[in-house]
Amino acid sequence: MALPKALFLMGPTGTGKTDLAIAIAQQVPSYLISVDSALVYRGMDIGTAKPDGDTLARYPHALVDICDPAEPYSVARFLKDAQQQLDLALERGLLPLFVGGTMLYFKALRDGLSRLPAADAGLRAELEARSAEQGWPALHAELERVDPDTAGRLHPNHSARILRALEVWRLTGVPLSEWHSQGNQGGLYARVLPVQIGLIPSRREPLHQRLDQRLGHILEAGLVEEVQLLFERGDLHPNLPSMRSVGYRQTWEFLAGAISAQEMRQRILVATRQLAKRQNTWLNGWPDLQVLDPLAAGGGWRNTADLARDCLKFL
Repeated sequence: MALPKALFLMGPTGTGKTDLAIAIAQQVPSYLISVDSALVYRGMDIGTAKPDGDTLARYPHALVDICDPAEPYSVARFLKDAQQQLDLALERGLLPLFVGGTMLYFKALRDGLSRLPAADAGLRAELEARSAEQGWPALHAELERVDPDTAGRLHPNHSARILRALEVWRLTGVPLSEWHSQGNQGGLYARVLPVQIGLIPSRREPLHQRLDQRLGHILEAGLVEEVQLLFERGDLHPNLPSMRSVGYRQTWEFLAGAISAQEMRQRILVATRQLAKRQNTWLNGWPDLQVLDPLAAGGGWRNTADLARDCLKFL
């Protein structure tokens, strides 16, 4: 039997992926599945440019608003959730349409993940306590002794990855680099015929202008007030994955009195541009990608309906 098709719509932040996905869903019965590491969190609406309530009511997105910001959300959990949503889409005879910009999640959809052990809260707390006392370079030095291949790829202050590598070593006695060498399992591409579309602007400046304008709208819509509510909860801290999201980390620093409002805005803009650059880097090496330029030849941004028609040609 022929495999069912699934559409994977990727692109840098600010390129109109959500609007394009909705335009496609208006023409083909689709099941929208978000591939975004920030949209999973409830109460983080403005800074993530989450579709509004009316839009989500008309065009539901799976994997949006599924966990609290105090709860870390991992790639492994995303892949498990995405597999369940794929099953629902296929059961209902709908086109699975994965849309977003978290490229690590898309890689997991494509390649799967190594069979690594789950996170251990007690061990993590122990390692984080040591880092607070000794500093992350000291833990990086420990990692060099047990897993030099992984340590050589990490900066001494890359806390999250150092923590995970030491955690895997302590739990299994096997270096993380060896786990990775054993290959990955669990990707979705073996179950569907993937149609991969990258919404990639051919020119950088129009995207930068659009990101600047979007940031202005986000700030006017109440980003600071949104983060203030999170800041005042008392159970959140800036090292959580949710609070490390672009826009939230910088606003948290502002609310903590570490930077000015002007510096906050500039840091958010720089971080957003850097995110777009990283996403483009991922996509530039992505195999079997159909590239669509959202920019018109004469300048400006193309009509979303026209882009949707171009996407449908690949289905």
